[in-house]
Amino acid sequence: MVALESTIITHGLPHPENVAAARDFERTVTESGAVPATIAVLDGVVRIGVESDQLEALAGADSALKLSARDLPVAIARGASGGTTVAATALLASQAGIRVFATGGIGGVHRNAGETFDESADLGILGSCPITVVSAGVKSILDIRATLERLESLSVTVLVFGTRQFPAFWLADSGIRVDFSISSGAEVAAVMRAADALRLPGGILVANPLPESAELDRETHDRLLAEALDAAQAAAVTGKEITPFLLDYIHSRTSGTSVDVNLEIVRGNCRLAAEIAAAYAAAPTG
Repeated sequence: MVALESTIITHGLPHPENVAAARDFERTVTESGAVPATIAVLDGVVRIGVESDQLEALAGADSALKLSARDLPVAIARGASGGTTVAATALLASQAGIRVFATGGIGGVHRNAGETFDESADLGILGSCPITVVSAGVKSILDIRATLERLESLSVTVLVFGTRQFPAFWLADSGIRVDFSISSGAEVAAVMRAADALRLPGGILVANPLPESAELDRETHDRLLAEALDAAQAAAVTGKEITPFLLDYIHSRTSGTSVDVNLEIVRGNCRLAAEIAAAYAAAPTG
């Protein structure tokens, strides 16, 4: 099985594009040889795999919350509904026994974290849950080098598919080289089995660079990112609002191109995650 998050349904895209994208991701996992499980909270109940009518209802609900791991107890206690972030999805998938999760890009250490101590909950969950997360690296709006340092401190194994150059979400290469490259889902499954044998408490990050031909124009990316950071500072945007602010700034100024790249990123990660999940399920348990 491959877990899928649901914040792209509730907060990532407008209706009905959000429904189409969610179904596209599920179909990609299925066609790649695994079973998709989109995770969400509906009326206070955790759903590991939402039905079609539930997905429609969630996609059209203006009151749906954006739920990180820390928000889950409140949402459950109050009977609320919401989309799960990377942190919440990874936690719930791991507790349900799902070992592979496909997403776009994980959160990480923010660029001014030395002053704000702003760090995504994704990192702590990755350090404490035995799950393999397939993403296009870390969102390029973040401090990628600092994020990789934190992942090392948390003993999270980092692998990059096809190269040792760590990707930067919309860009195939962040300019940072990591220790380990893998070339197949079976190789990741073998690493997962070795981690199981060692009883490591945390997870594995598999960074899957998108093809260079599909990446956002690098000059445009760098210019808009610098503008977005300046705009956020001028508007005094802080905390959990800064990531959506920066992403929205870039989306709105690329005429949707960055959204198209984002969707292609998730599709590619769904394909690789399905390959890993199938290989892991087929491997001997020892």
